[in-house]
Amino acid sequence: MIIKVDRLLIKNFDWVTFGLVLCLSLIGIVTIYSATRPPGGVGVHPDFYSKQIVWLIISIAVLFAMVFFDYKWLFRYAYQLYGIGLFLLVAVLVAGRSSMGAKRWLSIGFFSFQPSEFFRILFIIGLSAYLATSDLESTEKMSAKSVVMFAIVPLALLIKQPDLGTAILMVSLFTVLSVSKGVSRKVITVVLMIGIVSVPFLGHIVWDGLKDYQKNRLVAFMDPEVDPSGIGYHITQSKISIGSGGIIGKGYLRGTQGPLRFLPEKHTDFIFAVYAEEGGFVGSIFLLCIYLLLFLRGLDTAVRAKDEFGRLMAVGITAMFFVYFCVNIGMTLSLMPVVGVPLPFVSYGGTALLSNFIAAGILINIRTRRFELFYPS
Repeated sequence: MIIKVDRLLIKNFDWVTFGLVLCLSLIGIVTIYSATRPPGGVGVHPDFYSKQIVWLIISIAVLFAMVFFDYKWLFRYAYQLYGIGLFLLVAVLVAGRSSMGAKRWLSIGFFSFQPSEFFRILFIIGLSAYLATSDLESTEKMSAKSVVMFAIVPLALLIKQPDLGTAILMVSLFTVLSVSKGVSRKVITVVLMIGIVSVPFLGHIVWDGLKDYQKNRLVAFMDPEVDPSGIGYHITQSKISIGSGGIIGKGYLRGTQGPLRFLPEKHTDFIFAVYAEEGGFVGSIFLLCIYLLLFLRGLDTAVRAKDEFGRLMAVGITAMFFVYFCVNIGMTLSLMPVVGVPLPFVSYGGTALLSNFIAAGILINIRTRRFELFYPS
């Protein structure tokens, strides 16, 4: 029986999803290489691209490990995993390492990682398990306990770091998964009305709690021209990079904004601007089509899932990729404020790449095991 199941897993393995995330990761590596190359080819080339290759190899191995165990174990230990995620968010506030005015990194020996990158996956697992075991009536009411545990507590911990990008993601995931489960329109309307009425009061509190650089980012988003060489510099240079690409782009390794250091955070938050400068409109459309296929594949996986837990996780993971994609692209086009959100699978960052591949592995696991029945215990 084990051999038969293993053969079915291999036969039903979702090579499409794996191929899409691998393609995005390879695009990211070659773009990181171009973005960080020394001006004029003179000088030492930073090893960001080689580190990303190492992380990609590790991430692929972890993805396959995630696929070849039954995801029902995630259901059984969902709350414990979610508790670990909350513990890590608290730990980073107590013993985390500060960088650029935010305390987001936790070091264990020689290994440093960003707990919020893994928490988003644990959040999806925990909330999906909760909603999967809730009947429609209780879900429509959304008890105060569930709202506190899955919305208020993680949101408060993330804002405290502060990590506004992940905080936005948590709110989005909570809304998407709740609506996907079937929250009544009455509840949604009430929540929206309370939110609208609370904006003036909460806005003042949040604004006072923001760091100076975060306030500058919001001001630059509203009016990049208010200080084009200061707080509006990131957005201005990003739009220049994208616009200079034209229709077909300048060509690979021919971009100037990144290597000449005009564009800050060129291999992380603003890597799309570097890619668009070299690939132009045509290359950008190609990249957007790959993401579109990934989103559609994720939604199709949700439809084909054999159980409610798998369906909700597939919806949550797809929504996570979609929100990060929209926020990152929106940042580079000055459609959204700069909140430090990476482009999934493309931006430089070992922790982010690993967590994205873990999420993709769960997505593939759900689709691969769609032929099995699920019996929660």
